[in-house]
Amino acid sequence: MASLRIKSPAGPPELRRRNLARNPVHVGDLVGFSSKMLPMGDHRCAGSAVITSHGVGYVGAGRKSCPGAFLKNGVVCSLDDSGVRVSTLCSSLPSEALSFGSKMSLVNSMGFAQKKKGCKLWRRLQGGKKLVKHRAPKHGLGKDRHGHKSAVKDDGVDALLSGISKESSIEECNSALIRLEKLSDEKALNFFDWMKVNGKLKGNPHAYHLALQAIAWKEDWKMAELLLCEMVADSGCTLDARAFNGLIYVCAKRRLDAWATKWFHMMLEREVQPNLSTFGMLMVLYQKTGKLSEAEFTFQKMRNCNIKCVNAYSAMITLYTRLGLFAKSEDTINLMNNDGLVPNMENWLVRLNVYCQQGKMEEAELVLQSMVDEGFTLNIVAYNTLITGYGKSSDVQKANRVFDSLGSAGLAPDETTYRSMVEGFGRANIYEEAILYYRKLKGAGFRPNASNFYTMINLLARRDDNETAAEIMEDMRAAGCQCSSIVTVLVRAYGAVGRMHKVLPILQACFNKKILFDATSCSILVTSFVQKSLLEEALYILREKKWKDSAFEDNLYHMLICSCKEGGSYNDAVRIYNQMPKSETHPNPRISCTMIDVFSMMKRFADAEAIYLELKASASVLDMIAYSVIVRMYIKAQRLEDACSILAEMEKQKEIIPDKYLFLDMLRTYQKCGLLEKLADTYYWIRKSQVECDEAMYNCIINCCGRAIPVDELSRIFDEMIQQGHLANTVTLNVLLDIYGKAGLFNRAEKVFIMARKQGLADIISYNTIIAAYAKSGNFHSMNYFVQMMQDAGFPVSPEAYNCMLDAYGKAGQLEEFASVLQKMKRAKCKFDHYTYNIMINIYGRRGWIEDVSNVLAELKDRGVVPDLYSYNTLIKAYGIARMPEDAVKLMQEMRIKGISPDRVTYANLIAALQRNENFLEAVKWSLWMRQTGVVGCGARA
Repeated sequence: MASLRIKSPAGPPELRRRNLARNPVHVGDLVGFSSKMLPMGDHRCAGSAVITSHGVGYVGAGRKSCPGAFLKNGVVCSLDDSGVRVSTLCSSLPSEALSFGSKMSLVNSMGFAQKKKGCKLWRRLQGGKKLVKHRAPKHGLGKDRHGHKSAVKDDGVDALLSGISKESSIEECNSALIRLEKLSDEKALNFFDWMKVNGKLKGNPHAYHLALQAIAWKEDWKMAELLLCEMVADSGCTLDARAFNGLIYVCAKRRLDAWATKWFHMMLEREVQPNLSTFGMLMVLYQKTGKLSEAEFTFQKMRNCNIKCVNAYSAMITLYTRLGLFAKSEDTINLMNNDGLVPNMENWLVRLNVYCQQGKMEEAELVLQSMVDEGFTLNIVAYNTLITGYGKSSDVQKANRVFDSLGSAGLAPDETTYRSMVEGFGRANIYEEAILYYRKLKGAGFRPNASNFYTMINLLARRDDNETAAEIMEDMRAAGCQCSSIVTVLVRAYGAVGRMHKVLPILQACFNKKILFDATSCSILVTSFVQKSLLEEALYILREKKWKDSAFEDNLYHMLICSCKEGGSYNDAVRIYNQMPKSETHPNPRISCTMIDVFSMMKRFADAEAIYLELKASASVLDMIAYSVIVRMYIKAQRLEDACSILAEMEKQKEIIPDKYLFLDMLRTYQKCGLLEKLADTYYWIRKSQVECDEAMYNCIINCCGRAIPVDELSRIFDEMIQQGHLANTVTLNVLLDIYGKAGLFNRAEKVFIMARKQGLADIISYNTIIAAYAKSGNFHSMNYFVQMMQDAGFPVSPEAYNCMLDAYGKAGQLEEFASVLQKMKRAKCKFDHYTYNIMINIYGRRGWIEDVSNVLAELKDRGVVPDLYSYNTLIKAYGIARMPEDAVKLMQEMRIKGISPDRVTYANLIAALQRNENFLEAVKWSLWMRQTGVVGCGARA
């Protein structure tokens, strides 16, 4: 700061530097500045443009002073020829040639002006002195803040109209129309219609301009569009920018950006050249409404038209800054410099704000130095912006230095100054200075803003100063902050530093009772406590609350239980549920379903089922979500039959359509239960309901329904899956291999296998499946080919593959190959399993090689392998073939001793062995015994 040459206001500055910002904004939001602009019409001042600019003005095209002009109460006054003081300043320049940022109001040639009452005036211009700043009316002469005509008495109007006749000149009619337009839009439009009937509008664009603006105040846009067409077609007038500016002006005053954009595009479509006023009004409107794309389009058009409007550049920079697009803000500043525009005070402040918002204080100091070098006197806005910038860059020493320099500059700190100091020290985590300036702010009679409150609470949370936090919260309440807002700020601040447990004591010290009467505050508190695992504090608030709203309370409890469930705190969810007030006749279905899910995750299925039974006994109607939760509960409890009964109950309610997740549960449940018919029905229900099938759904359908639907339908669903870009997983591909292999569709099976290999999804099960398919079909060449491919892929030949080869060679009678496979298994040290021994027993038994069967049994005993049901079935069949029925009966007795229950195949093999040896009576006895025991089923493989 020592390098900056900051000028103190010592007398009035140069007249050419009087182009100050119209609204010196207090940098509370520090995002931009605004400038109000009005379009200028020749009818407002005969032969000259009348302007007021921040209480300072200029005359003529140059920068010369006006003889006889002086400054009084912030208004430039001059003496007329008779010595009477006139509070206007006339410029011989056309209105459109003036700097648009300086056009503040229009004063008619007859001196009509009305003082606006009740508006807030910025009084601090320079030196901290409270100077009265006189503004021109913002909404045009004779109009209130909404653009409606104010009640203005004019006794000469009737006399003026009485002097108008068909013989009156166009100038006389226009003069009357000007007067009427100031008083009443209706009177002006009625007189305009009279002029039209009496031929006073031919070649009279001035009258149309007045009528268009009167119609614009009524927002009759359709009529305005028709009047523009009539102006050209019927009256022979040429459209110019002034015809549209009146419309755009009203849109700008009322922030109707969509209509302003429409009129601007109509100008361009009709090849009407926009002027300085057009671009100025549009850019400021877009700045206020935040329309970035429209602002960029308008700004580009302005530069293409070679029109230089400083306020347009300021608006563009401000809009970018507000949106955080600082790079584009700086680019616009460079564009302005390259275009050769001289910044005014507002533009300098906007530039300063761009760099201060980013904390780029070196660039900000250069901008400030340029302002001083150009002769601008720094006002409080510049100082506040600089303080904010140093605060953002955490350079509080320089911020303090700037604050201390205010006195030497003849300025007094305002509320924005103090607020910025609080923010800067708070951001730098300097507790003592932040609380000092906070109290200075209050001592000066100002109120902290929301940002100050948030900064101080965060600072106090880090400092763990509970007493001062309570003081700040009292200030927040005094400032009108809602209870819920105060609680939110406190919870966020203390939660961020891990001191959430301090929140409840602080609130109890301040206004605990008020919070207990506010449902929103209670919900914020208990939700935060639950998220931080402070269950006791949450339960305390729920017990002590004073508000009564059953629907809100149910929603709150449901949200808390869901929060505990998602965080895995199932015991906390149970405690909250147990404290919740319950209705035996009308339980909340959403809460009940959530608790069923929670108890299921805790494996407390009895409690989960109890809630379901309570829900079922009540008047509540179960919906799709409820059925989904209950079905999943029974699935987790491995009670698949109960799950199926719930699904059957759901299917009776035709209005319930399962979602994707319930359909998945249905498919998996029916598959585990082996209900192929149900699987097929569910599949066609899915297709009919048009549920969106994603990758998981396609895989589940193929895995579960593959054996329940026709093969062609399975192929169709698989092709649809691939066409939609979904990937099949390894299980899906293996299921397809198995189904195609068993169906003898080897071409399809090989295509699936090739796809699996390309995608790296082929595992040892994939090879086993396709080897088994070719082995069963007797295609030994393809079987051996895939066995070799299995080894080339780095997989050892599995016992399953060897067993398939043994079974295929044995049943085909190729005993040499059978023995060769056995030798390969022994060399590979592949352990024989039950399947291997059963295959050997089966092959040897078919040929009646009882000695070899005995050797296999002996080897089984040596390796400690106990024969299973399949082994006994195979041995009984072998003894029958070898005509040894007594040994077959002994095996039945051995099975009973070992606790192995015979199946239908066991009895069938024994009966066949007895019949083969002509023991018919014994065979009948075993047949009757089989029926008495009620043996059913397909049994094991024979």
